[in-house]
Amino acid sequence: MNIFASNIKLLRKRRGRTQDDVAFVLGMKRPTLSGYENEVSQPGIDALLALSKYFGISVDTLLKVDLSQLSQSELMQLERGYDVFITGSKIRVLTTTVDSSNNENIEVVNQKASAGYRAGFADPEYIKVLPTFHMPFLSKDRKYRTFQINGDSMLPIPDGSWVTGEFVQNWNLIRDGQPYIILTLNDGIMFKVVSNQIKQEAKLTLHSLNPFYEPYDISIKDVREVWKFVHYISSALPEPNLPREDLAATVAALKKDMEKLKKQVTTTQVLKLPFDEV
Repeated sequence: MNIFASNIKLLRKRRGRTQDDVAFVLGMKRPTLSGYENEVSQPGIDALLALSKYFGISVDTLLKVDLSQLSQSELMQLERGYDVFITGSKIRVLTTTVDSSNNENIEVVNQKASAGYRAGFADPEYIKVLPTFHMPFLSKDRKYRTFQINGDSMLPIPDGSWVTGEFVQNWNLIRDGQPYIILTLNDGIMFKVVSNQIKQEAKLTLHSLNPFYEPYDISIKDVREVWKFVHYISSALPEPNLPREDLAATVAALKKDMEKLKKQVTTTQVLKLPFDEV
C-alpha cells in the first residue's frame, strides 16, 4: 500500500470514523474514498486539499511521511496541529520503545552510553537495549528520555545528574533562555541554556549556568535531537547560595588577603636589592 493510502486509512481509524462518515463530511461518495484507501484511484488536488483540511495534516505529510512508522506521541503531536511541514521544519522521526501495554518508555542514556548514542540514536537495535523506566507524574501523550550529564558547566546541577527531557519535534518552538538537551554530530549530548537563532542565522547559541564557561554557537545542520528540560535527579546536594552578608564578608576577606600578599611581595623585592641601591 502506498504512503498516502495507508496514511488516510490510519488517520480515519484513529478518529473512529467510517468511510461513510468521512465521505459525507467531505461531500464525496464512499466508493471514491474507498478507492483512495485501496489504491484503486488517485485523488486530484481538490480531494487532497479536502483530506488535508479534514485531518489537520499537511499535503506534504500525507504524501511523503509514513505515519505508521511514527510513535504514539508523535502521532498525537501531529493530530494536535504540530505538523512540521506546516511549520516549515524537516520531519523528525524518533526511534523509541514501548512497554507491553504500548505505553512509551523513558529510555536512559548514562555517561558510558553517551558516545554510542551519538551514532546509534536512530538505530532501533541500539535504542531497544537501553534501560527503561516510567514516571507516573509525566504525561503519557509526550515522549521523554533521560540523560546522565557530564561535567560542571551547568552547576549548581552537579556532574553525573540524571536530566529528563521532552522530545521537541519542531525546533522553531525552542524558547530563548530555557534549558535543553541537545544532540549534535560533533559534540554528542550537551545540556545547555539555549538562545534560538534558527530563523535569523540557522544556529543555536548555547549558554552554561556556570559563569566560567563562555557561550558558543552551533549550526542547526549539526543538530540531530532536541529535548526540553523537565527535571533532574541527583544524589549530590547542590552547594547553597551564600547570603548577601556572607558573600560581602568573603569578598572583603579576599581583598584583605590580597593586600597582605602584595606587601609581602614588595618587602621581599626590597630585601633582594643590592646594598648600594637601597
